[in-house]
Amino acid sequence: MPSSHAGGPRVLLRRLREIMAEQASAQTRLNKLVSVIAANMVAEVCSIYLQRAGDTLELFATEGLNREAVHRTRLKRGEGLVGLVAQDAAPLNLTNAPEHPNFSYRPETGEDPFRSFLGVPIVRGDRVFGVLTVQNKTARQYDEEEEEALLTISMVLAEIVAQGSLIDLAELDQPGMSPHRPALFHGEALAEGLSIGAVFHHEPRVKVERMIADDPVVELQRLEDALLSLRASVDAMLDSTELDLAGDTREVIEAYRLFAHDQGWRTRLRDAVRAGLTAEAAVERVQDETRMRINRTNDPYLRERLHDFDDLARRLVRHLAGGVAHSQSLPVGAVVVARAMGPAELLDYGRNKIAALVVEEATGTSHIAIVARSLGLPLVGGILGIADAARHGDIAVVDADSGEVHLRPVPDMLSAFEAKKALRAQRVARYATIRDEPAITRDGLRITLNMNAGLLVDLPHVVESGADGIGLFRTELQFMIGSTMPRLKDQTDFYREVFRSVGDRPIVFRTLDLGGDKVPSYGRTVREENPALGWRAIRIALDRPALLRYQVRALIAAAEGRPLKILLPMISEVSEFETAKMQIGREMDRARSKGAPLPAKLDIGTMVEVPSLLFELPQLLATADFISIGSNDLLQFVFAADRTNPAVARRYDSLSPAVLSLIRHVVTTAASMKRVDAISVCGEMAGRPLEAMALIGMGITGLSVQAASIGPVKMMIRSLDTRALKPEVTRLTSMPGSSARVALAAFAAENDVQVDRLG
Repeated sequence: MPSSHAGGPRVLLRRLREIMAEQASAQTRLNKLVSVIAANMVAEVCSIYLQRAGDTLELFATEGLNREAVHRTRLKRGEGLVGLVAQDAAPLNLTNAPEHPNFSYRPETGEDPFRSFLGVPIVRGDRVFGVLTVQNKTARQYDEEEEEALLTISMVLAEIVAQGSLIDLAELDQPGMSPHRPALFHGEALAEGLSIGAVFHHEPRVKVERMIADDPVVELQRLEDALLSLRASVDAMLDSTELDLAGDTREVIEAYRLFAHDQGWRTRLRDAVRAGLTAEAAVERVQDETRMRINRTNDPYLRERLHDFDDLARRLVRHLAGGVAHSQSLPVGAVVVARAMGPAELLDYGRNKIAALVVEEATGTSHIAIVARSLGLPLVGGILGIADAARHGDIAVVDADSGEVHLRPVPDMLSAFEAKKALRAQRVARYATIRDEPAITRDGLRITLNMNAGLLVDLPHVVESGADGIGLFRTELQFMIGSTMPRLKDQTDFYREVFRSVGDRPIVFRTLDLGGDKVPSYGRTVREENPALGWRAIRIALDRPALLRYQVRALIAAAEGRPLKILLPMISEVSEFETAKMQIGREMDRARSKGAPLPAKLDIGTMVEVPSLLFELPQLLATADFISIGSNDLLQFVFAADRTNPAVARRYDSLSPAVLSLIRHVVTTAASMKRVDAISVCGEMAGRPLEAMALIGMGITGLSVQAASIGPVKMMIRSLDTRALKPEVTRLTSMPGSSARVALAAFAAENDVQVDRLG
């Protein structure tokens, strides 16, 4: 605020509280509010725009513009300067607004003479309710203190709007969405399982009744006391014998504890209290700013960690309010539905009450997904809008194998789901009967059926599923879930535990595939237009060889005389492979010179996921001990279609003639060099029984799949006769058409090949 206004934002907040306490209409109070803000900030214009249905922003009150424009001027989100502020959820500070490319002139407002513009979003949580603006005729830059003051006012205003006293919040609902009709939502299956139960809304947010502080000194002390209490509760969670946290779940909560002890967070909270907010309002203000800042980045890992920050903020407000844990009212067998959830909040509920989880913002690498998998809880993520559509007590059917959630299902749907659960149980029982049987076809062909893994929590599934070993261990996940770079000892201990857990079964360790969409929280984010094609995986390792050598050093030490298989990702030409192989050789020489135990045998292989490598296959097969076809990345590169983009992810079929021809080229080249046994396929293609059948028909004898796919794929293999399959696949590869899927499904049906999926 300008120095002439003693007391700064605290005086303005006090006046704001007085206006909102008046017994007057919402419009009268808004009119007074814009007048007071304009006077306090020496602004000639102050306006409030609020959200209406259909992503429309409506002028609700103004001081300085034409009053007749109120409730008449409307802008779409993204339209004009006001729409841009709402779209970006970020302040916009301009000295000459009409020159901005987004400026949209509205003659009815009479804003012609005004040059300077400052607009801030009216935000609560991750929801933008409107925009608050000030303007002046002179071309001036609003200073940082003025911008901070306007943000504080907008935060208080957002809370008032959210309470529904200024606008009917029902206007923001999806048109035509009845709260009584059945609804089907499609999301991402993050932790497998099928379940049915009553919806329980995960609503840990405590309603902040008092926004403006009477005594900042008292509020600062309340904040300090709550922070101490919060930190003690997180420490107690880690020490709990009831939860018995171990492995990756413990690492997740350890990282969470670091956030709770962050001094930068504490400083920002104290600054917000000193500006005139209560401790609770300060927490909300700082978290809204954190959310907006992270959402403006292109770092997916930071965005996933936002759930942990949200969790901490909500937990701190509960400590300030002296509230009890929300888990106490959770009924047994509930389907917990949330927009976002942190790992600590999930653990608060305990292990036995939750039937399934539906979390809008969860992804496969979210901490919530890691913990859910370790607890064996079905989890579906990536479903926008379900938290608004679901009501407490609604029946929800959660299919975390297919990623579907049915709200308020009709009786026929419930019957069908119960039948599916029974069928799934029967299939699981059938798979259990062949768990210890080899994956051998009816005509005697032995298929190596391995499992993909990346966390300690995955390792028991190797034995439980009957896998031959681990065909792909993603070592980068250890780096992703921690808050600091794992030290050499940490890596060695981790890999030693992996070896110990799988016994004599073989393991293939893929070196770090960091970069792209996998950036650790402690890593430096480099903006790239095409991160999947950028500085990642082996490219980082070759530019930073110490990173690769330290990892190899840890693997050699952890092997303790066992065979060691190392797989190199994202190799695009043979020279890269040979350079990396040389670095690995240096670490072997180092271990040998120190008299350390060496692996009984060292095999070095490469992923085939970059199309350029397909044109150097003879040279590659001459130097690599084995190769693994990474179907996920290879196919997205071949078809130039981002598999994470819903708009194009289904633009190609993995059983199209192009894919079959590509795989056949690899197999044929390997056969000419008598190296077919050195080839395997990992990725989603290998884990689907029909696709796996096609791969075997082309000569692939090694597959590495998710744990849940071991049973279905093994059942398919044991029912298959490759003598009839191979000529059929050869015929389909040369046939014109978009996909061989229908013909292969017909072949399976005619020859009694079991190609059912678990889900």
